[in-house]
Amino acid sequence: MNEVIGTGTFEIEINGRNVKARMGETVVEVAQREGIDIPTLCHDPRLDPAGACRVCLVEVEGQRRMQPGCAWRVTPDMKITTESPRIQRHREVLYGLYEADHRLDENGLPVPSPNENELRTLCEKTNVVKLEPVEAPRRGRDHDVNPYIKFDADLCILCARCTRYCDEVEAVSAITLAWRGGETTISTAGERGLLDTSCELCGGCIDTCPTGALVEKKALPLIQLDSGKQPFAATKTTRTTCNFCGVGCQMDLHVRDGQLVKVTSPEPGETLNDGNLCIKGRFAYDFVHHEDRITEPLVRGDDGLLHPTTWENALKVASEGLLKVKEQHGADSLGFISSSRCTGEENYLMQKLSRAVFGTNNIHQCAAT
Repeated sequence: MNEVIGTGTFEIEINGRNVKARMGETVVEVAQREGIDIPTLCHDPRLDPAGACRVCLVEVEGQRRMQPGCAWRVTPDMKITTESPRIQRHREVLYGLYEADHRLDENGLPVPSPNENELRTLCEKTNVVKLEPVEAPRRGRDHDVNPYIKFDADLCILCARCTRYCDEVEAVSAITLAWRGGETTISTAGERGLLDTSCELCGGCIDTCPTGALVEKKALPLIQLDSGKQPFAATKTTRTTCNFCGVGCQMDLHVRDGQLVKVTSPEPGETLNDGNLCIKGRFAYDFVHHEDRITEPLVRGDDGLLHPTTWENALKVASEGLLKVKEQHGADSLGFISSSRCTGEENYLMQKLSRAVFGTNNIHQCAAT
């Protein structure tokens, strides 16, 4: 990586076009801001540049070799070329090498997956040099009994986005690059299952994986249902706010045939959670269609069982019961717990109900209990 000295804004040239840049920015960062496409595989804006996949190589005036755009930092008056016959030849051969070490479909392309296979997308746009497949199966974690994450070693290109995410964003370092040479793979200490490591099962490794080597186990039935086609092409996507705590993380719900089939995070940089989700936000959506989910108000009858009723009657029964406790045992015998799934305004009303209506300061919120 080139050395960076000083700060400030200056001009550089990309493909003969003068653009503004700031000290410390990389070629890819400047290009993306200016709408100039530079393909990448190992790049994730949340992670430190690695320059591992070599897909983003560009020509820099004065440099004998092509340089990785994701890691090469710009300096004043730098002249960069992102498209040339030399760069195109490099990509055609490089994609061919990746294809040769990757499981392919009947069309000779990297197989589709429940997540976007960025390598497949690049190969479809390029006249890839076809090479003989490499028969070097990597070690997999087929024995891993965790309920959410599956790793397919034959789809991995060793870009290390997942291991870097686990280290730099989650700071748990549950997975790493293990073994050497053709046997290099993504593994854990002692090849243990994720449940026996520091893994928090957040699914961030799935989100950042560019080839679908890491996928949700809950999505596997859809892969079989679609017989290898892109399983989420027909889903309707809705942006919403996670309701499990008060942070307000944004997430995308994928609905197919009236069923919620997958939850993903928005692109990094778009929302306050920067493309990250926890285990509950990403995987705990079964309750939406669970048969035991309460869908109408219930009131306990004289027989001791819960019976459906109207909202008006349910609120009436609840208020009468609270007032009866207050009359018999005093206001401080009551306690109110609001929900982190509510809005700030709803939680405010809850504490007003506790303090102003019933006269007690025994009010808390479930996120802190």
